[in-house]
This record gives sequence, structure tokens and C-alpha cells, in this order.
Amino acid sequence: MSQQPDHSNLDIMTRLAHEGRHPDQQFGFVNPPVIHGSTVLYPDLETMQAGGQPYTYGRRGNPTSRSLEEALTELEGGAGSVLLPSGLAACSTALLSVLNSGDHLLMIDSVYEPVRHLCDTVLVRMGITTTYYDPLIGADISSLITPQTRAIYVEAPGSLTFEMPDIAAIVAAAKTAGLRLLMDNTWATPVFFRPLDHGFDLSISAGTKYLVGHSDAIFGSVTANAEAFGPLKETHGSLGLCASPDDIFLALRGLRTLGVRLQRHQDSALKVARWLTGRPEVKRVLHPALPGHPGHALWARDFTGSSGLFSFVTEEAPFAAVKALLNGLKLFGLGYSWGGFESLAILSKPARIRTASEWTEKGHLIRLHIGLEDAGDLIADLEAGLDRFSAAT
Repeated sequence: MSQQPDHSNLDIMTRLAHEGRHPDQQFGFVNPPVIHGSTVLYPDLETMQAGGQPYTYGRRGNPTSRSLEEALTELEGGAGSVLLPSGLAACSTALLSVLNSGDHLLMIDSVYEPVRHLCDTVLVRMGITTTYYDPLIGADISSLITPQTRAIYVEAPGSLTFEMPDIAAIVAAAKTAGLRLLMDNTWATPVFFRPLDHGFDLSISAGTKYLVGHSDAIFGSVTANAEAFGPLKETHGSLGLCASPDDIFLALRGLRTLGVRLQRHQDSALKVARWLTGRPEVKRVLHPALPGHPGHALWARDFTGSSGLFSFVTEEAPFAAVKALLNGLKLFGLGYSWGGFESLAILSKPARIRTASEWTEKGHLIRLHIGLEDAGDLIADLEAGLDRFSAAT
């Protein structure tokens, strides 16, 4: 594969369109071919024994996967990337690449619930202990670091309750103690935040969401800096992990429009969020880009934009009220994913999984993903839903 030109001085929108592309190597075609294959043939025994060619076996990669790995590495500012069959696989592989038996992990209390389950089951069986920390702990996280602590994991913001941690304070504490830093950056993507630029060692993305962007593939990725990439690549290979070529192609396709889609998601989500702040049925809107959010100053300091995912808390009401709201929605589907073109809503109960920070809201927490539909139409759908909510209260 030819050398990728240096695009580092170009705008992110330009880089999204050009990173990882090599038309000169594919007969002028703009997109790389989708290569399906397991066996790779060698020209002779000497080459086979020396491993002297770029591709050795299908699980280890091909030109399709190399294109996306290269693009993500450049966009994240890393030393290398690995591709995974799901976002959860990306989270688990990143953790396993920095932890060994006997180690201690500091995990943010607002983490994606399946990652919490991983910590409480698989990591326990491996002899790895986890301490959950309050997302708002800031520099006080130093008090939780022990001689056995090896890594700190951040999700910013939390994808249900949207607390914004003080990233700079956590990074400073980790660097002082010589710890590895991991961040789930699915919400912001490298368009709005680049974890490695802020001192993290590994940047994790559930590419199922905004990278793919069309709700038609499950995918994950991890990008690492120079120090962390070797162990990450070794763990990825030893576990036999790889993404399918068709899903990689869909992620590559989504990458090219990521910037324009995120701008639309952001603009529409802010319109809906601002409108919700004026509804009497709504107690709180949990969106870091709103000036009234407790973490707004931290978000404004570190991030260059926001995406389409946020939550709101209703006033206290019987379950029949929230059921009337959600079951009658016409444009919002009820589904657990997000990041696609379509708007979604879920009901969540974060109090049942928190252990380091208390969730005391009495109202119902509803998470919205604002898709690519017209914001006015989405507001009208929510308005009718909140009217039903009021009628059932």
C-alpha cells in the first residue's frame, strides 16, 4: 500500500473524506475493495517462512481493514488501531491489554452497563479488582489509587446520565502514578474530542454508533499511542478478534459522512434539548452542551462539539404516565442503540447499577437519540407525548 499523504494540517471534514484512501493501488477506484478471504498465498517458501509480505492470513487483516485502521489512526492521532466485532469487544480488548492478574482498575461509575458486567464477572475470575469512582471526583481520584492500580477508565460523558468528568484532573493523577488511561469516546468521536491529545493511552469507540451511522452493522475500534499499541495489538491477535469485511466497508462508508451527520445530530439535539427545558413535565435536561448543565464548563473546555445523545428527567409521576409518553411516539423508536439516522428513546433506571455515586432523582430518566429527521417534527412528536404524560399523571 502506498504511503498516505500527510493530512494533519487539514480540517477534520477534509481528513474524513481522504484518510485511508489509496486509489492508485486499486485501479483508480475511490473506495477500497471489500476483500473476503481467509487464506493468503505466498510466492515461495522463503517468503512464507520470513513472513515477508504485508498480509499473512485473513484474520490478521487485508487491504479493506488496513484502509480503516489507517484512517482511524490518523484521525485519532495514534500509533495504530485495531478493529473489533462490537463496541463491547473494543472495551474488553482495551482493558485486557493493560491489566494482569492481581491488578486494580479504577472504573467510572457511569460506565456503559455491559462494561460494568465485564468488570464484575470476567475480570473477577482473572483476579483483577475494580473500584468504581464518582464521575465528579476530579483530582480526588488520587485517593483511590493503590500500589496495585494499573489503569483508569473514563467514559465522557456518561451515556445515560451525562456527567462530565474533569478529564484534565484525572489525567494528571494518572500520569503522576504512572497508570494507563482508557477512554470510551463513542459520544464525541474524534471529530469533537481526541483522547490521545489529552493524555489518554487508548481511545475506544463503539463504531456501531456514529462511525457506521446507518444502524446496519455492529463494530468497534481501539486506537492507541506508541506505548500502548504493542500490547493492544498482541492482545487483539491472541484473542483471535477481527471484524467482518462487510462491516468494515460499512464503517468506511460511514466515516466519509461522519462530520456532516454529526453536525446535523448536534444542531437538532440542541434544538430539542432547549425546547424540553421549557416543558413543565421536565425536571432536568441532561445535556453537557447546555449552559445549565453542571459539567458545561468542562465540556466547553475540552470538547469542540456535542452529538445527538442526551437524557431528560421527568417530574415525579406514575409509570402509566411514562408508558403513555413512550408508547405513543410516532417518530422515536424504542431501541437500545444510538448513532444511526433514526431517532430513538429508552427508559432507564440508573440507581440500580450505581455503587460509587448515588442517583436520587425520583422522576423517570428518558434517553433520546436525535436522528436526522426534522427537529420540528421530532419536537411535535415529543410535545404530544408529554401531553399524554400530563394527562396520565
